Amino acid sequence: MTFTITSPRQILVGGGVVARIAETLATFGLSRPLVVSDPFMVSSGLIQRCLEPLAKAGVRHSVFSDTVPEPVDTVIAAGVEVIQRGDFDCLIGFGGGSPIDTAKAMAILAAGGGTMADYKVPHQADLAALPVIAIPTTAGTGTEVTRFTVITDTARDEKMLIAGLAALPLAALVDYELTFSVPPRTTADTGVDSFTHALEAFVSRRANPYSDAQALAAMRLIGAHLRRVYREPKNAAAREAMMLGATLAGLAFSNSSVALVHGMSRPIGAHFHVPHGLSNAMLLPAVTRYGLSHAQPRYAEAARVAGFAAAGDSDEVAAEKLAAGLVTLNADLDVPGPRQYGIDEATWNAKLDLMAAQALASGSPGNNPRVPEAGEIVTLYREVWASGRNAA
Repeated sequence: MTFTITSPRQILVGGGVVARIAETLATFGLSRPLVVSDPFMVSSGLIQRCLEPLAKAGVRHSVFSDTVPEPVDTVIAAGVEVIQRGDFDCLIGFGGGSPIDTAKAMAILAAGGGTMADYKVPHQADLAALPVIAIPTTAGTGTEVTRFTVITDTARDEKMLIAGLAALPLAALVDYELTFSVPPRTTADTGVDSFTHALEAFVSRRANPYSDAQALAAMRLIGAHLRRVYREPKNAAAREAMMLGATLAGLAFSNSSVALVHGMSRPIGAHFHVPHGLSNAMLLPAVTRYGLSHAQPRYAEAARVAGFAAAGDSDEVAAEKLAAGLVTLNADLDVPGPRQYGIDEATWNAKLDLMAAQALASGSPGNNPRVPEAGEIVTLYREVWASGRNAA
């Protein structure tokens, strides 16, 4: 078996490691960062956890904070203009997945020009104008350690998957103390997102021994702590476990792949502006059940390590417990269905064929244990709508 392993050159993990940002820059001979963040990080003051150590070390820096949830190509273009007007030697992505994904995309577009649509898969984006140091403030996306970024094409309402070494951060500072103020809804959504990363990496047709090890470790941590951190947001042990689990899940899918959940999730985000983790959560139970028969031993092992099934359960029983358990998990985390989120049913139905086509075009469904056709994806979208309606 031949496979490739990629990861940042350095990953600092632990409470308070954000204070070592200037030290991290110095390690790599960097001294002129542009910090890419968002308006909330600035208004809440959380960004000072990054900026104060830079200032104390005498590191000259600037901030680009015009990023938006679910990054869009127009913001990336504006960020590149800031790069071109300045004298920067690196980018620091500080915030949730959106600022970090934005920083990655800015580095890619600044290197090659054109538009972000020029870089979507199957193109391999391996050239970056500047290295990226990632500091996540949520436990979910794993983007701090992945070779992917997802950017919306505003002209076509399409979430584009962009992949390549240019999207891989040079370093990551994974500090769970930055997540204490994350609200319960975001905690739940990003937590299910990270579990989805690990599960899809484990059952993917591109799974390998390295990604398996990271995925299993991630599912063990997330399965044991997700409900707790949702109920007890100040629980330090749970926050720490979830942060590590999210990073391990990121390493897993970056070295394997995501699959059908993510392929179907991106169009929901693009057309209905549903946060990425939440759209994954909406889809995960139905899509998991759809694939059970094609990778039953893998789904069963995932169920055991995540605590959905007992060690002595047969594969058939454990896999079924996983599918049922994900429904219960969504209920415990108050995950809304599409209708409860506020999506109009007629609009949802009118976009099903387009969303199915966009899901397939992303390539992710081809990694699923059971590879769907467009009509099957439409059926799954309808099932997700109906399950959400019945839960209301």
